[in-house]
Amino acid sequence: MSHADDHVGTRRDFLYFATAGAGTVAAGAAAWTLVNQMNPSADVQALSSIQVDVGGIETGTQLTVKWLGKPVFIRRRTQAEIDEGRAVDLNDLIDPSAQNPNLGGVEPATDENRTLDEAGEWLVQIGVCTHLGCVPIGDGAGDFGGWFCPCHGSHYDTAGRIRRGPAPQNLHIPVAEFLDDTTIKLG
Repeated sequence: MSHADDHVGTRRDFLYFATAGAGTVAAGAAAWTLVNQMNPSADVQALSSIQVDVGGIETGTQLTVKWLGKPVFIRRRTQAEIDEGRAVDLNDLIDPSAQNPNLGGVEPATDENRTLDEAGEWLVQIGVCTHLGCVPIGDGAGDFGGWFCPCHGSHYDTAGRIRRGPAPQNLHIPVAEFLDDTTIKLG
């Protein structure tokens, strides 16, 4: 019998296991710190959703708010704007997608799929031209009575769908919902 056979489970074995355990804990702590620093800061999380009081918006007018650093157009449309938006043939559209994450999937760009309510009175959309990121002007601007981007000539209709110009997509719809009759939550 050798001297090594007498020392099964000795101090040396304990030191190997203790060192391996301490190394595992240290690696885990370093990985946790690295992953955790990639989370958004508290001020960014606080701005990820906002509530907007729309009780004072008259029919036919628009409110522009800033959300996540982008303008958001909240328009209370007239019945004429709703009728005009619903009368558009989908085959005439450049972008057939609703660009609405509230619907879950890729839905057609009907007027009903782009508004916040069933009646179609409330249209909430990100006010950034999908061509190069300019901010279109509204209140019936352009050839289709909606929004017009004067920088490069993109024309949007009363539902924010691209109808003419270089923009490849409709104005995007943010994640939004009514909290009550006069409050919209963005985000």
